[in-house]
Amino acid sequence: MPAPHAPRRVASVIRLLPEQEAKYRELHRVVPQPVLDALSRAHITSYSIFLRDHTLFAYYEHTGDDYEADMAAVAADPDTQRWWTLTDPCQQPLDSAEPGERWVQAEEVFHLD
Repeated sequence: MPAPHAPRRVASVIRLLPEQEAKYRELHRVVPQPVLDALSRAHITSYSIFLRDHTLFAYYEHTGDDYEADMAAVAADPDTQRWWTLTDPCQQPLDSAEPGERWVQAEEVFHLD
């Protein structure tokens, strides 16, 4: 039996519009179960979102074998798309984001197991 591969660690950032902070926090008090299920089907674990100085920092681990396909499945999920219609207006991409890009991935510069 092949050894399991290490999870892919993903960190990304986006700005939180100050006037939307209360709404964003309220939305995340109870994330809809179908959205959570879509993430689980996509092999996403240890998902956290942190907030500091109107910057959201997300971290998760991907334990699947095909990251791009799993992320495409999440993006195609109708429940997730509805969720994003609620959360996206609360956010502003960083200046370094490419056109159409929202959350931008951060580079890992250190890791300790």
